[in-house]
Amino acid sequence: MKFDTFSDKQLKVLSWWCDDSVYRDKSCIICDGAVRSGKTVCMSISFVLWAFYRFNNSSFAICSKTIRSVRRNVITPLSENVRTLGFTVREKYSENYIDISYGNHTNRFYFFGGKDESSAALIQGMTLCGILLDEAALMPRSFVEQAIARCSVEGSTFWFNCNPEYPQHWFRQEWILKAEQKNALYIHFSMEDNPSLSKEMLDRYKSLYSGAFYQRFVEGKWAAAAGAVYPFMGDEKMFCEVPLGNAERYIISCDYGTVNPSSFGLWGEYGGVWYRVAEYYYDSKREGVQRTDEEHYEGLRELAGGRLIERVIVDPSAASFITVIRRHAEFPVQPADNKVLDGIRKVSDALMSGRVKICRNCRDAAREFSLYRWDESGAKDCPVKENDHAMDDIRYFVTALGDYENEGIFAVSVER
Repeated sequence: MKFDTFSDKQLKVLSWWCDDSVYRDKSCIICDGAVRSGKTVCMSISFVLWAFYRFNNSSFAICSKTIRSVRRNVITPLSENVRTLGFTVREKYSENYIDISYGNHTNRFYFFGGKDESSAALIQGMTLCGILLDEAALMPRSFVEQAIARCSVEGSTFWFNCNPEYPQHWFRQEWILKAEQKNALYIHFSMEDNPSLSKEMLDRYKSLYSGAFYQRFVEGKWAAAAGAVYPFMGDEKMFCEVPLGNAERYIISCDYGTVNPSSFGLWGEYGGVWYRVAEYYYDSKREGVQRTDEEHYEGLRELAGGRLIERVIVDPSAASFITVIRRHAEFPVQPADNKVLDGIRKVSDALMSGRVKICRNCRDAAREFSLYRWDESGAKDCPVKENDHAMDDIRYFVTALGDYENEGIFAVSVER
């Protein structure tokens, strides 16, 4: 990665710990704000330089929501950047750490994922000289507090960066609003603080978000979610006709219900774009009759229509329906990832970027898009549990699709 220049805020992140800095006595640094604003790359480089300036043969930690996100978002670009500065990087992949050396100095950097409350146990017992928490607002409070408690060496510091969430989020309340009390240097970033982004790229990123996600990821505000979850879907242009011909691949996503509606979506890939080409939506309250698992399975078969279905992605709580699909052995079945907020972000990005499109004949999906709202009564981000069945099956599909494509697990065959 080549850097032509740094912004003032990036330079502050890179130098705050230096002896001639007015911030050198701060015990931690917190960077928040817009996506693609250059927070992570500058913070990770600065973290390593600080570690070598202050310590030798010492241990540090780099944390994110998952080990995979640590490697993707921090370690891969960091390794490239510090090598250009003359450092040597050796990764012990199976044990989740890297050793970085410069001259006769070597320090070890462990990786940790703070995905849920149980993650705090992973980091217990360590003694660290410093810790970098990337995506701090996405980690549970118990993990973050356990992680910083490991920094018991004299001169150790904490390094946080994150994108904004809702205003009552514990990290904002306990760290950002109390930065002075905690002797922290707080720096707020906007996209314009990243000089490597051209105007065209800035405009592109701004076009990918709307509503609360625009306020958070583009404007860098800790904004409350309100109104429609997908406000941009109120534009008729967001819906399209079913493409002509057969798709290259087909997948079905299912949100299963007995008393509540069941919603299945048939997805076809045309030229790298996935279209919701048909749907099955059964509301027992509307129809006056409940359907059995077998009857819903017949609805699934009718939706498939004899096509080769690559997989059926199903609501993970629908154990009985998953069992029925497996017993028939007609379709491969995959339990869905049911992380709601993360999934909503991915759906919003996929729809705004045009990687996923909704066809006009999917009337129940279109109806739910117009009704799906944020719950404005609580202190957390969550949608109202109404008019969300097609919304859930769409979320299952987009989340699974992103995971599969990122991991590259689809197979192809070649004639010999």
